[in-house]
Amino acid sequence: MVAKKIEGVIPVMITPFLESGAIDYAGLERLIEWYIANGSDALFAVCQSSEMQFLSVEERSALGKFVVKQTAGRIPVVVSGHISDDPHGQLEELTAAAETGADGVVLVTNHLDPKNRGTDTFRGNLQWLLERLPKDMPLGLYECPAPYRRLLSDDELRLCVDSGRFVMLKDVSCDLTTIKRRVAMTAGTPFAILNANAAIAYDAMKAGSRGFNGVNTNFHPDLYKWLYTSGTRHPELADEVATFLVLAALSEAFGYPVVAKMYHQRLGTFASIKSRTITFDVRERFWALDAILDKMVACTEAMRAKIAAL
Repeated sequence: MVAKKIEGVIPVMITPFLESGAIDYAGLERLIEWYIANGSDALFAVCQSSEMQFLSVEERSALGKFVVKQTAGRIPVVVSGHISDDPHGQLEELTAAAETGADGVVLVTNHLDPKNRGTDTFRGNLQWLLERLPKDMPLGLYECPAPYRRLLSDDELRLCVDSGRFVMLKDVSCDLTTIKRRVAMTAGTPFAILNANAAIAYDAMKAGSRGFNGVNTNFHPDLYKWLYTSGTRHPELADEVATFLVLAALSEAFGYPVVAKMYHQRLGTFASIKSRTITFDVRERFWALDAILDKMVACTEAMRAKIAAL
């Protein structure tokens, strides 16, 4: 298995919808180009941010294939769509993901142990799938918080690394000590630990996380990219940028992924903020949300100007 490196700044892709509820593929094409133009090193398609739990198997497959086709090999693409607890349903979903032509297929840890019974269940379900999935397909792991956050134990992580089948973990431990331990465990291997928590993004990068894989890559992936590639050479500005990114990430609580769609609506990436996950009016629930976005946009541009002036 010769796998592309899945590391750096990796947006968890949102899915634009038309007002009819269908996937907006023209908007998706513009979104992919925006990710690439803003320094993304890879894309994670058909993930929780993509609202995969609310997409049919056919929609997940079509979505993954479109992203792979539009990206056209410029950067790697990994795909999930892993939402079932039933093993046969999981095999159908992951086989469909493998058939998209993606550079990797990402397994969700909680579906490998749906009732949180422990390592024996995790190992048994994982082995059953590994015996049936394409042997040459690089795999990833995602500690998705829905339906529950199922963190890998050290033994489970070692099992996956030693299998030689896995190339990445989207780490949702949100804990710098855990990330440091996992980085040490995977040192010298192709396996990348990718932190997804914005509060510790820069600290995790400095600790050896091979990039950032969090939701705020939908707002300013270029700022995370600068931190990852150049932050240590400009420590004072890096601390300022990192602090802004921590505060900006609080916007996730205000109706994500709709708040990210509002941001892209402003940019002209797509027209609708339609979501299958968030069905309430975010502006009614979160007062002055547009004012928050105003400040986020202004501060993002201010950070970009400071970086450009170096």
